[in-house]
Amino acid sequence: MFIDPQAAQRLDWAKGDGLLPAVIQDADTLRVLMLGYMDEGALAMTCDSGKVTFFSRSKQRLWMKGESSENYLDVVRIEVDCDNDSLLVLARPQGPTCHRGTTSCFATAPGNFLAELDALVARRKAEMPEGSYTSKLFNKGTRHIAQKVGEEGVETALAAVAQGPEELAGEAADLLFHLTVLLRERGLGLADVEALLKARHADPGLLHD
Repeated sequence: MFIDPQAAQRLDWAKGDGLLPAVIQDADTLRVLMLGYMDEGALAMTCDSGKVTFFSRSKQRLWMKGESSENYLDVVRIEVDCDNDSLLVLARPQGPTCHRGTTSCFATAPGNFLAELDALVARRKAEMPEGSYTSKLFNKGTRHIAQKVGEEGVETALAAVAQGPEELAGEAADLLFHLTVLLRERGLGLADVEALLKARHADPGLLHD
């Protein structure tokens, strides 16, 4: 079930002559990918198939995103806005969303780069491309990656007390990258860490501030 049944029943199809705007957002990076329109049939097909389907105003028919390019949008969750006349669809793209071959139809749409990096590291682990530094780290195993994280942690701490802001940022970037690799090596991702931090933030007894 991708959409709350009660929320689905409240949808105001009449306001837009049977069509609702649907904003598609990357479930991981939160980058806005595109805008489309759904009628009741498109929403039903989206929920049944698990792939984003629109009502094409130009074709005057249901149109599954990726039906020709195979760059489908796999649905994660559908939210309804406060006026019950717009949809927010969280999805995972199987390729470029825009027909121009770009990630988003909005050229400068903001997103979470760390989530993009995490996804890239996950792909490197799955595909292990030859010549990739990340692949080399995975090939050397957990102990080696953990050692790299330790080294980068020390270098980050030293930069904080003995070097300038630019050097500290550089060492921190190295630390974050290697930590991301270590998490993926152990079957975790940055989202798992983020979820734990959110849980701690929601529990006053676990706050660190």
